[in-house]
Amino acid sequence: MSTPAESPAPALTPDAPEPHPSLWKSIGLNVRGSAMMVALLLGVLFFQVTTNGVMLRSLNVTNVFLQNGYILVMALGMLLIIVIGHIDLSVGSVAGFLGAIAAVLMATYKLDPIIAVALTLVAGGLIGVWQGWWVSYLRVPSFIVTLAGMLLFRGATLWMLGGQPVGPFDESFRAISSGFIPEIIGKFPDPFGAVDIVLLTIGTTKIVIPLGGGDLQLTTLLLGVLLSVALVIMSWRSRKEQLKYGFSVPSMGSFVMRNALIIVGIMFIAYRLAGYKGLPIVALLAFALIGLYMFLTLRTVVGRRIYAVGGNAKAAMLSGVNSKRMVFLTFINMGVLAALGGIIIAARFNSATPKAGYGFELDVIAATFVGGASAYGGVGTVAGTVIGALFFGLLNIGMGVMSVQIDYQYMIKALVLLVAVYFDVSSKNKEG
Repeated sequence: MSTPAESPAPALTPDAPEPHPSLWKSIGLNVRGSAMMVALLLGVLFFQVTTNGVMLRSLNVTNVFLQNGYILVMALGMLLIIVIGHIDLSVGSVAGFLGAIAAVLMATYKLDPIIAVALTLVAGGLIGVWQGWWVSYLRVPSFIVTLAGMLLFRGATLWMLGGQPVGPFDESFRAISSGFIPEIIGKFPDPFGAVDIVLLTIGTTKIVIPLGGGDLQLTTLLLGVLLSVALVIMSWRSRKEQLKYGFSVPSMGSFVMRNALIIVGIMFIAYRLAGYKGLPIVALLAFALIGLYMFLTLRTVVGRRIYAVGGNAKAAMLSGVNSKRMVFLTFINMGVLAALGGIIIAARFNSATPKAGYGFELDVIAATFVGGASAYGGVGTVAGTVIGALFFGLLNIGMGVMSVQIDYQYMIKALVLLVAVYFDVSSKNKEG
């Protein structure tokens, strides 16, 4: 019985390399993937217009870091909590309580600031152990545990301080929040002088970028250059690694343009900081933590396990990941960073007050969600969280310069948070 002849199988040929996206298409993809960066830039332009060019003066750029350093620090801990699929509503109260502990240790018991800071960080870790134990091993929902923690540590702060502010502190402690790195290279006059660059004119409205205004701190400018070089090297290595394993990457033109914009942004911030008193110590501390947590989340086994648990806890357990331990560790980490946030707050105000930390959980949680973390867990980056924290710092400073009443400030920030989570939920529904 004859059978029909089978058609020969097509010859196997090597896959053609996927073409790079065009420059403009790549730029469009980057904009959609970095919506928060676009929102940050638009926010800067908005406040620059509404404050008549005052927003980008050296003092206000410096205040973004001085007045909002606690957001940058505590948002890093909140990122890991949200990525692993939980929430911490108590961070504001915990930060206020731990700031009170530091204040009592220094003002009442006369401990050296270094010892007081160390003991406060240990106390923060113990609070993380307490809350993490309830969540990870006793299976109580983190929403309930940290809601109870919010009330517990708010009451503990009132008890610790006796309802009265405690302070002042030694100058070395205050420098944590209000000090600047020493100028070790020198200063030189600003070559731009006191001039303003008009970027755009729409009718009678002008978008102005201020330049000049005093001597520049060379050490701060050098640190800006070093940070720019480090980020470009990391970006280039990441691109090479993606090409090595066959992943699609943006075109070289898009890569160069993206990094050029990043360098311009970093150097402009460094230039503005250098035009006042240089780099604040709290900003240096925050940048060091940002680098540490970028390494933790991108290059370590612990970081990968945290994302695995947040993405699918059961699958992670079947793969041999101790999910309970990972949740436990993230809460300990949050406690330590809340302690550091409380120390920064106390140092800034030169006292611990019964209302310290009130409402800070809104800024910290909102900065994390706005920066791209998913309400479903498993998604979020340190870079996105930093952008979200800077965005809320910009809102705080900008609305302050515009003399927006505090009640309106809360409502505006609440709406920003709601919109950010809506986009996360809607994108998740589309994927489903």
